[in-house]
Amino acid sequence: MLLVNIQKKLQSLLLDVHFKADGEIVVLFGPSGAGKTTILNCIAGLIHPDSGQIKLNKRNLYNGKQKPMPIAKRHIGYLFQDYALFPHMTVEKNIRYGMKDEQLLHHLAELMGIKHLFGSYPHQISGGEKQRVALVRTLVTKPKALLLDEPFSSLDIHTKLACQDELIRLHESWNIPIVLVTHDIEEAEKLGDLILRIDNGQLFCPQ
Repeated sequence: MLLVNIQKKLQSLLLDVHFKADGEIVVLFGPSGAGKTTILNCIAGLIHPDSGQIKLNKRNLYNGKQKPMPIAKRHIGYLFQDYALFPHMTVEKNIRYGMKDEQLLHHLAELMGIKHLFGSYPHQISGGEKQRVALVRTLVTKPKALLLDEPFSSLDIHTKLACQDELIRLHESWNIPIVLVTHDIEEAEKLGDLILRIDNGQLFCPQ
């Protein structure tokens, strides 16, 4: 289970967020600049809240009274909006970084249609291809929780639907908490067990 109960002062608002995901897909939905990516960054450990608590499977990732758990020990997969691929590594080496399941790698590479890119470098491939590579790299680490920031935004409709279906299948198999940021309401309704709209720094469950 992922428990998030944090407060953080941003430039224009106070982020005051409370939610939990017990093997669910939680969708954060709302306008740009509302704090959605900040929430993901706090869970991942890239930044820290001002106060509160973040727990994953009974482990304290952040507690205002203790030293935050290092990023590498959180076992969280994070697909960044800018993909964060290593520019000096080929696509294959990027994907194998942190890989835990060879069979899963080949299955996802086939599904995403990126096997022909294995020898290429990030600067040699398109934005949509980078997004598919980054998604595969995130999934093959078999994380204990998964953070996805606009994971399918640059994909064509056929690939997007296939990736959404595969995410649902993997989630049913792994039963891990997933927090997904999107601006696409249809995507939110398809994927989300719980949809939370962020407004003025707080999360609400739409009726």
